[in-house]
Amino acid sequence: MRDLDYLKLLSKEFPNERKAGAEIINLRAICSLPKGTEYFFSDLHGEYRSFIHLLRSSSGIVRDKIQETFGNLLSEKEQLELANLIYYPQRILENYSVNGENTPEWQKLTINRLIRICKVASHKYTRSKVRKKMPADYGYAIDELLHLDENDADKKLYYKEILNSIIDIDRGDTFIIALCELIQNLTIDSLHIIGDIFDRGPRADFIMDELMRFHDVDIQWGNHDVSWMGAAAGNLACIATVLRIATSYNTFDVLEDGYGINLRPLSMFAAEVYGNDPCDCFKPHILDENLYDEVNPELAAKMCKAISIIEFKVEGQLIKRHPEYHLENRLLLDKIDYQNGTVNIDGKDYKLKDTNFPTIDPENPYELSAEEADLMNVLKFSFVHSQILEKHIRFIYSTGSMYKICNNNLLFHGCIPMNEDGTFMQIKTPHGTFAGKALLDFVGQKIVDAYFLDEKLQFEEKEEAADLTWYLWCGPNSPLFGKDKMATFERIFLNEKELFVENYNPYYALSDNEQVVDNILREFGLDPEVSHIINGHVPVKVKKGESPVKANGKLFIIDGGLSKAYHTQTGIAGYTLIFNSKHLALAEHKPFDPNRENTPEIKVVEKMKERILVKDTDNGKELLSQIDDLKDLLDAYQNGLIKQKG
Repeated sequence: MRDLDYLKLLSKEFPNERKAGAEIINLRAICSLPKGTEYFFSDLHGEYRSFIHLLRSSSGIVRDKIQETFGNLLSEKEQLELANLIYYPQRILENYSVNGENTPEWQKLTINRLIRICKVASHKYTRSKVRKKMPADYGYAIDELLHLDENDADKKLYYKEILNSIIDIDRGDTFIIALCELIQNLTIDSLHIIGDIFDRGPRADFIMDELMRFHDVDIQWGNHDVSWMGAAAGNLACIATVLRIATSYNTFDVLEDGYGINLRPLSMFAAEVYGNDPCDCFKPHILDENLYDEVNPELAAKMCKAISIIEFKVEGQLIKRHPEYHLENRLLLDKIDYQNGTVNIDGKDYKLKDTNFPTIDPENPYELSAEEADLMNVLKFSFVHSQILEKHIRFIYSTGSMYKICNNNLLFHGCIPMNEDGTFMQIKTPHGTFAGKALLDFVGQKIVDAYFLDEKLQFEEKEEAADLTWYLWCGPNSPLFGKDKMATFERIFLNEKELFVENYNPYYALSDNEQVVDNILREFGLDPEVSHIINGHVPVKVKKGESPVKANGKLFIIDGGLSKAYHTQTGIAGYTLIFNSKHLALAEHKPFDPNRENTPEIKVVEKMKERILVKDTDNGKELLSQIDDLKDLLDAYQNGLIKQKG
């Protein structure tokens, strides 16, 4: 029997045998239901239009539910129109109103159709759970409509009167919106984001807003996320990195309109220092248009060059502060021959494409000029005092981690650093040597320290942890990066493409080896016979024949390139991994186009031997433990150890 003091506490919630018995009945019934559907996304990279569409369409599952509900009763065109209504109810209703199609008859027909889809989408949930997902205003009406007895003539009249009342008091639109949002919530039970929400794409802040509204979400940090977390903590190298990528990819809206980062000082500084410099090596990738903060491409190039030079300087200072990083080979500003316009890398001289460095002192190349130092102080103030950025970063911390173990799946963004023989790489730090799971636990705590330690009381510890967030962004032994170098300098200033190569950690070559994957799973306490690894970070080049499924189906890489920057390399636009009670399936995304059908192609990659029930899940194990506690409480009541109330 459980500890009597604990049972006394439990008795406050279940004060008698009747209450405790009723809860046991309820929990056992829940355990017998099929598990909810989990969705896994990776590498969103600010592509909010694509992601929001995939989220609202459940990566094509909503279309499947419509087909399952109506079969051939609705044409393909009618099914597509109904699907678009579920994805974007407000916009579609406005269009129908403008066209005069949003009539009372259409609303009644549409509500009936949506109710039927709700029934199909909710069949594996308890009535109580479905009620919790309903909007409070319409919960009673929706619940009654969902549970109509078709054989009861009186109930049919009741059903009809509910519909008439909704239409008569002009609540058809809001009721339809409520039903559409309920369908969206019913088709995704939980959401896993396997890293890299930020950078490259136009509006990561919109993605964060959408995630914060979602009912059950967790995040496994990616290296792009951690650089933003470091920037929010005030680390200058991370701030410069974030700004260099944003100016390079023309994503000014997310900085100024999204997070209120004041870029005017940077633009003024860049215009003054590089006024006559064309900055050809820094021209932005125009993947998306800025709607609110349109920046001239020539000025954007100057801003990118200004912050890039600052980035190389503050990174150099950080590398010198941390000899344990072993990144001396990335100190390149002192390898430049400023008179001849060359740089020496690994003993060989290379001609620079750009030799105009007015802010670099050749005798002290890593020292910021007075103007650069003032600029970075202003930019740091903007980052650490942005209320919206703080809200988003705190959400990333509260729902996030370096890895997650969930229902026999191990989720992490990048890699487990390994040696070529398949053993875990031993990483030496000032705090000890770490490998495998212990390494991810160690750096996870440091990421937390970077943001939450008190700067006044623990300045050195906080600075060390914040510096580590930068290393995790681009360091060769970082489990979030997993390459031997970040070749930013070479890509900007040199023509020799062989210098652009970033060699992957052996983990990536070994990840197709089933035995290696089994060892990783065991390292994290999982049974290789029933478990999987799910990670992202490396785009799967489908057009070159690469597969997201590796190690005999035990590892999934679900970064297929949601970011527009990768579409030419991958040939697709990412993956969603879908895990329901019957199977694992991969949804292969098309490059998003608002003017055409975007439903992904779904392929089942593994069928479960038996249907997975709630009792078989992590949540189910907790429910079974609660049932055992309640049984002990019943015994305590029956034996007179605890007095019943009520």
